[in-house]
Amino acid sequence: MQRKWILPRATDMRSLDSVQSTFGLPACFVSLLLQRGLTGTASVESFLYPKLRSLSAPELLPDMSPAVERVDIAMRNGEKIVLYGDYDVDGIASLALISRILAAYRIRAECFLPRRTEEGYGLTLAGIKRCFAEHRPDLLIAVDCGTNSAEEVAAVRRRGADVVILDHHEVHSRHPNCTALVNPKMGRDFHYLCSAGVAFKLAHALVKYHTIPGINLKDYLDIVALATVADLVPLIGENRTLVKWGLKQMRTTRWAGLAALTQIAGVKASICSADIGFRLGPRINAAGRLGTAHQALALLLSDDPEECIRLATDLNTRNCERQTVEKSVTREVEFWIEAHHDHTRNAAIIAGHQNWHSGVLGIVASRIARRYHRPTLIIGFDGSGVGKGSGRSIEGFPLIKALRRCSNKLEGFGGHRMAAGLTLLEANFKSFCTSFEEVAKSLITEEMLIPRLYLDAEVSAESLSHSLLEWQDQLEPFGSSNPQPLFLLRQLQPVHSPHWMGNKQHLSLKLSSGRRQLEAVFFNAVGFCMPHPPWDVAFHLDRNEFSKHPSFQLRIIDIRSSKGSL
Repeated sequence: MQRKWILPRATDMRSLDSVQSTFGLPACFVSLLLQRGLTGTASVESFLYPKLRSLSAPELLPDMSPAVERVDIAMRNGEKIVLYGDYDVDGIASLALISRILAAYRIRAECFLPRRTEEGYGLTLAGIKRCFAEHRPDLLIAVDCGTNSAEEVAAVRRRGADVVILDHHEVHSRHPNCTALVNPKMGRDFHYLCSAGVAFKLAHALVKYHTIPGINLKDYLDIVALATVADLVPLIGENRTLVKWGLKQMRTTRWAGLAALTQIAGVKASICSADIGFRLGPRINAAGRLGTAHQALALLLSDDPEECIRLATDLNTRNCERQTVEKSVTREVEFWIEAHHDHTRNAAIIAGHQNWHSGVLGIVASRIARRYHRPTLIIGFDGSGVGKGSGRSIEGFPLIKALRRCSNKLEGFGGHRMAAGLTLLEANFKSFCTSFEEVAKSLITEEMLIPRLYLDAEVSAESLSHSLLEWQDQLEPFGSSNPQPLFLLRQLQPVHSPHWMGNKQHLSLKLSSGRRQLEAVFFNAVGFCMPHPPWDVAFHLDRNEFSKHPSFQLRIIDIRSSKGSL
């Protein structure tokens, strides 16, 4: 589907000159920072050089003080503390962080992870029943879940335990009656934090409240960075500080599990946010997607290098299995779309089938939504007729609002504007499809159905260099709300016909602008219809990892004909 290219707005030249003279950044990067809301030298300096001492007091988060006081009481009285988490990277990393902090106080906390298929996500009555059967907690700390679990928290309290919740999810229902609900969404600031960020704030507050020698909070920043990048929360504010310093810490991590995972995943010493997003995060997530997440948690808790290599190798194998399952389900969904979806008539894609693995539905929904640019719901039904699904949205379409309008057809749902999960009975599938399609048509405009590509700066071929790439490194870490710069080059000619690389999925190109020749790669180019040259090219500037000498290459995102372009 052809995308509409959106060029950046004109930059205020006085602001540009001021920032450029202060920091020496190339004009294209100064313009980008101004476009992203960094309007003065002070904000640019804090962005480029974030300092740990600028982190705010952890007590500013809602309910942090009662949470720390209750944890400290449990520690001093020898109460049984159980950490109840989630099976994704954020949940697992949060449990590992809190468990290690408590271990520094010589407190052994038990960790509990729900079973995805049998018990579902977060605090559930089935999960609570097993948790108490196995551990009998006096204090249950729910991590990366619990905000909307009033009934489940009441069930925990009836069993005689107190509950502290550390979470970052949206608030959709009444406040659970717990000792403390530490969720930045309940306050005015720090809404961008993931649960590991909240857990780090708890650790910071605990160290201030109950000081002991030997705890260096910097040691835990790599665990926070792992979760923050993998959970796709915005890399703004304190998240940027935590990830920037966390990546630095990860290069010399004290945790055997992280060291083993980076080794097995083939991550180089100069680890960056993309390595977490595409190499480390998927391997940790793979355990919980296809089974239980206990291996992933064990990896982050183990201090035995040999055991960690074995666990990381197992996770690598599980990730390969996850990729196979994901590809299979994606193919089946695409066949379903060919048979049932009318692109000219349907505003949304809602696909459901028996035995689509629930662990990969979110990834598949993301792929389908990107490819077809439609709000997408993918649902897998089990043998008893219960369906679990994942949804992904497009710009401008409030997915959670649409599901709320169809809630009478659902057994449950949750999420936000761009992503959601849902449960429904197979008997209600057709009526739900009809209702959701009607809601989608009422909320979607024709303009929304045109995919957009937002460009950061137009550059000349002569300006591209390895030096520019090094300047770009100053803008790292890249991720949500701070994407890698997307550049535009105009009027390029192919030096020769593009040729397919290795697996026939990716194209290698050599492009020319005047006398300048540029190496380029176009990933996942199968099905792309090349226009007649000359071309305008939207691209990221990357290091060429296969070159013997320091060099760069263009990673092409889109190509259009230069004829008729603005």
